[in-house]
Amino acid sequence: MDETVTEYIRRTVLRIPRSETGKMLTAWGFLSEAQLQSLNIHQLKENLSQDVVQLCEGISIKLLSHLLPKLKQAAQVISGMNHNLIGFILLTGDENYIFDLVDFKKKVKMSLQSTLKNVTVSFKEYEDNAVWIRIAWGTQYTKPNQYKPTYVVYHSQTPYVFISKSKNRSCLPLLFQALLIAASYNDIHETDLRSHHLDSLKDILLKRRSQNFQTRDPQPLKEKNSALENVDPRIIQEDKHKKERIQQINSEAFGDGSQPKLEFAQYKLETTLKSEQEKVLLNTEPFRCMIKFSSPHLLEALKSLAPAGMADAPLSPLLTCITQKARNYFKIKERKGVLSQNLAGQ
Repeated sequence: MDETVTEYIRRTVLRIPRSETGKMLTAWGFLSEAQLQSLNIHQLKENLSQDVVQLCEGISIKLLSHLLPKLKQAAQVISGMNHNLIGFILLTGDENYIFDLVDFKKKVKMSLQSTLKNVTVSFKEYEDNAVWIRIAWGTQYTKPNQYKPTYVVYHSQTPYVFISKSKNRSCLPLLFQALLIAASYNDIHETDLRSHHLDSLKDILLKRRSQNFQTRDPQPLKEKNSALENVDPRIIQEDKHKKERIQQINSEAFGDGSQPKLEFAQYKLETTLKSEQEKVLLNTEPFRCMIKFSSPHLLEALKSLAPAGMADAPLSPLLTCITQKARNYFKIKERKGVLSQNLAGQ
């Protein structure tokens, strides 16, 4: 097999997170089920990439030329989904604007390439009116870095766009300008919501689920609590009622369905220290600290605290308002001399 093709396959496999390699190769659709099962996903990535190359030995260049774009496409999408994505909202758009995909692509590409010489832009359409944009940035003197691209997901029927967190912060103004021109909006603001899970971000910002993120057919609370009737009769009635109360409060705060997947919630506190008796400042400099809760599935973890007896019910509104406020970044400041929970954010 041609050395250039070999290197292309090897590098493409290396850039995919280990946990997603099996999914990517399956999405590629070239390797058989038996070949996929023969791969040791847990070995060194370099060795794994060489094994994939060996499985491709013997196939014609013509067939490879047809299959390689699919491999690249699967790699790009899965890689983009594993980036830390940030939600943005587009503001003050043209009410008479009618979205046209061909025109949108043309304007994005023209805007970026007219400002920056070395940049490559590619598009992919997905269900739910989602347009994926992959941008590899270069400079006026260097070629685009294809291994550190920026991913953008724009939903044409909404004012929301999701952008992967990138080290190319200096290029963001160019990207914002291109999106505003192409989508016919005048301004773009960053939301305080981030996650590695695109579907969860969409569920929260696009409000696809009900306010409490309930399933289509949630289990009635009475059915849930019916199991309590079968517990040891020696358990006192008071304990039964306590569990029912916790279950009810938890259901009101989180709903009965699965929660969107967020990995963290961050709270920044800024306050001043005062004497309790004289109500005077003890220090003119504000006291600042940051608290960060993290988990592979934070909202489900928070939901389980009260039923497990690890926290009192109800939980603090700062923890239960994450989905309603559509944010996992908060600032808590003093207001009118009293420490208040500024859930609206600053």
